[in-house]
Amino acid sequence: MGGLAKGLQLLEAFDAAHARLTVTEAARRVGLSPASARRCLLTLCGMGYVATDGKHYRLDHGALRVGYAYASSTRLPRLLQPALDALSERSRESASLAVLHGDAVLIAGRSTARKTLRVGLGVGSRLPLHCSAAGRSLMLHLPDGDVRELLGRGPFKGFTSRTLTQPREILRELAASRQRGYTACDEEIEAGVRSIAVSIADQAGRTVAAITISSRAERMTLADMVEAFLPALQRNQQWARERLA
Repeated sequence: MGGLAKGLQLLEAFDAAHARLTVTEAARRVGLSPASARRCLLTLCGMGYVATDGKHYRLDHGALRVGYAYASSTRLPRLLQPALDALSERSRESASLAVLHGDAVLIAGRSTARKTLRVGLGVGSRLPLHCSAAGRSLMLHLPDGDVRELLGRGPFKGFTSRTLTQPREILRELAASRQRGYTACDEEIEAGVRSIAVSIADQAGRTVAAITISSRAERMTLADMVEAFLPALQRNQQWARERLA
């Protein structure tokens, strides 16, 4: 099982900024010895998950099988993908389904309209918990103590001059979000990008996901987004809750 864990860590070491890695680079990214990383990478090559030119390693097409297994067997993305597609089609913006995994916000579903954003999100992409609309929705109904434990001590990474980086600021924003019924990210991750989100709960009231819509700032103000998109988000929020046991 230790070898399996190492192999999964190595698969996660690849991303847009690290598409090709040497053994030494891969080992450094996941905290393994070069010898251990090499053995794991060669095993992954034999299984079709990774390919190599003899020096550099990269993910191979076989890695798609892992993503397909999740998307095809997990109820949440299968249930809500049609809703994302409808939201994106009607709004001409990008809609996403996000889930909390540990302390990370992961994109579990995505539908992108013709008006694309510079932010390159796909299924499996990560969003910052402290300043994304999705992350805030996933924390929205947690007690403040649980939020502090989940976030950590702070201060947190500032992506733009508008990013809230202090725990007390985030707690105040969450309190305001509870009153208005949605969360927002107003150019906190990328200048010129705004998002609003609502949490998705099951029938027991447990938050299991968040749905978000994002737009370019030059197209819509945050108030415009709320007026245009919040009713549809809330309809999907209620629709999902009735179907999630």
